[in-house]
Amino acid sequence: MKKYLFIIILLFILGCKKDDNSNIPFVHVNIFMQTTDPQFIGLNAVNSWIYLAGGSRGIIVYKVSNDQFRAFDRHCTFQPQNTCALVSMETNNISGLDACCGSRFLVTDGSVLNGPAVLPLREYNTSFDGATLHVFN
Repeated sequence: MKKYLFIIILLFILGCKKDDNSNIPFVHVNIFMQTTDPQFIGLNAVNSWIYLAGGSRGIIVYKVSNDQFRAFDRHCTFQPQNTCALVSMETNNISGLDACCGSRFLVTDGSVLNGPAVLPLREYNTSFDGATLHVFN
């Protein structure tokens, strides 16, 4: 019986997923936006992006396809205690750079392109019904 209990506990522990971005403060996000609103015209084309207020240090919303969006916190995952740890979009429209530490992130999935950061950007959930984009956690 102890053997089975040990296996169950081990499976439970291994099944628990730690938040990969635990070094970024959790901030409640629940944003609704009408993509036809002129203030969001920057999201009209595929591979376009905008900044939104919210999250820990702002949010990058990236349009992956006509009906799919990704949203990431701008707070860099490397030494997040630094006040300058902020990711800004680059002119290529697919990567963001933290000028403070030099880390570069791919905004199609939040992954690290160049370190010293090793953790991806914190991603927020998105849903889109054809007119309204909801960004939330």
